Amino acid sequence: MSEFFDPYNADRPLMLKCSCGRDHSPADHHAAVAADAAAAAAQLRARSETAEFEAYSQEFIEATLVKALFPQDQERRMFLRAVGKKTAMAAIASVLPMASLQAMAQEKGPLEKTNLKIGFIPITCATPLIMAHPLGFYQKQGLNVEVTKTAGWALVRDKMINKEYDASHFLSPMPLAISMGLGANATPMNVATIQNINGQAITLSLRHKDNRDPKNWKGFKFGVPFDYSMHNFLLRYYLAESGLNPDTDVQIRVIPPAEMVANLRAGNIDGFLGPDPFNQRAVFDEVGFIHVLTKDLWNGHPCCAFGTSTEFIQKNPNTFAALYRAVLTAAAMARQAGNRELIAKVISPAQYLNQPEAVLSQVLTGKFADGLGKVVNVPDRADFDPMPWQSMAVWMLTQMKRWGYIKGQVDYKQIAEKVFLITDARKHMKELGQSFAVTTPYPKHKIMGKEFDPAKPEDYLKTFAIHKMG
Repeated sequence: MSEFFDPYNADRPLMLKCSCGRDHSPADHHAAVAADAAAAAAQLRARSETAEFEAYSQEFIEATLVKALFPQDQERRMFLRAVGKKTAMAAIASVLPMASLQAMAQEKGPLEKTNLKIGFIPITCATPLIMAHPLGFYQKQGLNVEVTKTAGWALVRDKMINKEYDASHFLSPMPLAISMGLGANATPMNVATIQNINGQAITLSLRHKDNRDPKNWKGFKFGVPFDYSMHNFLLRYYLAESGLNPDTDVQIRVIPPAEMVANLRAGNIDGFLGPDPFNQRAVFDEVGFIHVLTKDLWNGHPCCAFGTSTEFIQKNPNTFAALYRAVLTAAAMARQAGNRELIAKVISPAQYLNQPEAVLSQVLTGKFADGLGKVVNVPDRADFDPMPWQSMAVWMLTQMKRWGYIKGQVDYKQIAEKVFLITDARKHMKELGQSFAVTTPYPKHKIMGKEFDPAKPEDYLKTFAIHKMG
């Protein structure tokens, strides 16, 4: 076993436990984690086969839609009490793609392709896509899926463009950027589902624990995982709201998520706005603290997505529908708080996230140490709402324009509806004989106290004093 010296007893070496904190050697770690993961997966598989879960997953999309339309608990309860659940669902189905999504989740046709390769970055944002593998959800749909850990987002982009991956875990703005030819050759991509909402934080080095006011952060160096990421856009938004120009007052560097904690430890950066579990890992390794959860900037914001190329969907519609069913089933299971600790065990092994179970459990359950001596309980620190609202896409496009990633005029609605697949609602609902009053849902959002109306993106952009627009 490794050893280090206790500074208070320099003549006596200490034996180093396994990094997971258990009383076994690091050599035994992987076997122990694998055994725990297998046992947890078996429990979750058993739960997924119960009638209760099947009923839950059928209602999952309905509940998601109602929550998006009525984000406040009180107004949601008042609406349901006033009209009743049956009437509410009928009213929502007349304007939103609930029926088409449910039909898509149930329809089955001959699979055009059964052997698939899906890329993912080892972060908790990819939880539904990852857990669908050990729980057998892909296999249940007749798919032989290889989920492949990938080193960084640029590599994910390249492998999707080169057709080395059939589908992938994406940062939710990436399919927009790739489709528009930003940073790569234009290749039409689609967002099928949002993988997770929330699930990010601004983490700072412990040396800044007494410097919590962002107005004092001029000269700081920050890490984000990719230019076309919610992490980058939310960090820029937060800094600008505090009066800092993110392009001139601080440095923002692209750093792969797995390298963020090491860069924080080495002093190369002052902080990062990154995906979990690396915010919690910085606390676990005692090199950083969680300054603010991004849910406190925009509660319910999208983070990562599951998607594929438009070409793949056109050539393999039944295979895509099967993939959709598997991932949606996993999202429904991940949404249930009672499953989170088991899921932490399932996704912790080396072939998936390769993280201590304690770190993943803190992220997924929302009961976590903040790095400043407090234990905080935030159950929705990370959540798994799959609906790819096009208003979210419009907001991302406004931020791309705000910071100079897009030049000139932007047809926000056209791009959002082309890339975020909720736009297929009209076609599916027509086939199902459903009537509709609008083609796509565009709910409003509140970001740091300011309402975003997706119908008025240019007006929204004019409200910002700090930007990079010409």
